[in-house]
Amino acid sequence: MLLLRLLQCVAVLVFVPLLASCGGGHTTRVIETPETRELKGWQKPYEVDGRRYQPLRDHQGFQQRGIASWYGRKFHGRKTSNGEIYDMYALTAAHKTLPLGVYVRVTHLQNGRSVVVRVNDRGPFVAGRVIDLSYVGAQRLGIVDAGTAMVQVQALGYQQTDRGQVSYRPPSSYDIGHFSVQVGAFSVAGNAYRLATRLRSRSGKADVQTAVINGRQMYRVRVGEYRSLERAEKAVLDLIAGGFSGSFVVAFD
Repeated sequence: MLLLRLLQCVAVLVFVPLLASCGGGHTTRVIETPETRELKGWQKPYEVDGRRYQPLRDHQGFQQRGIASWYGRKFHGRKTSNGEIYDMYALTAAHKTLPLGVYVRVTHLQNGRSVVVRVNDRGPFVAGRVIDLSYVGAQRLGIVDAGTAMVQVQALGYQQTDRGQVSYRPPSSYDIGHFSVQVGAFSVAGNAYRLATRLRSRSGKADVQTAVINGRQMYRVRVGEYRSLERAEKAVLDLIAGGFSGSFVVAFD
C-alpha cells in the first residue's frame, strides 16, 4: 500500500497535470475546476492511476464494508494529506473520500472488536481495501499479524472549538445520537418504495432516501429512528434474523 500525501503534491499538480504521486509508484493528478478552485487541496477531486476519486463534502450517514489494512513505521514521521505528521501510535486512518478530520468507528466483522479513529490521510489505493489504519488502530482491532480484515466503517462526526481554531475530537458518547437502519439500496425506485411500505407496518417507520453513488441514482431504504446506538444495533440484529442480511446502522449528526 502506498500513501497519497495529497496536500504536499497539490502546488505542483496545479501546473503539471500528470505526475508520479508523492508516495511513489502511483500516478496522481488533482482535478481543478472553477467549482473547486477555492477548496483546499485535499477537498478537491483527484485521480490515482487513472481512477477518479471525489472527496465527500459531508460524512452524514456514511457506512462502508470492505477490507481494512494498516501502515506503520515506513511512514512514521511523514506528512499526511492534511499536513499533519503521521504518528503510527495515534488513532488515525487513511480513507479515499471521507472528509479529513472526521471520526469513524471501525468494527472487525469476525472478532467483534471496534476502534474509533480520526481520518487525516488519503488511501489505501489497493483494490478492495476501504481504510488504512495506523499501527495502534490495527493493534486494537487485532489485525497487525494478519495484515488485513473485513470491517465495517461508520462515520461519527467532528466539531469545532472556540477562538477560531478548528479541533477535531470525538463526542463524549458514541451511544447517544440519531440513528437509523439501512436495509437495502436499489437502482429501481419502485423496488425501494415497495420494501419501505412492507417494513413500515413492521417497524412503524420506514422511508426512502435518494443518493447518487458512482454516477447512479440509488434509492436507500431506511427503517426506524433511534436515539441510542445500542437500540439501533439491536434493531439490526432483529432485521438480519428476519432475512435482511445486509442491514446496518446509519448515524446522523
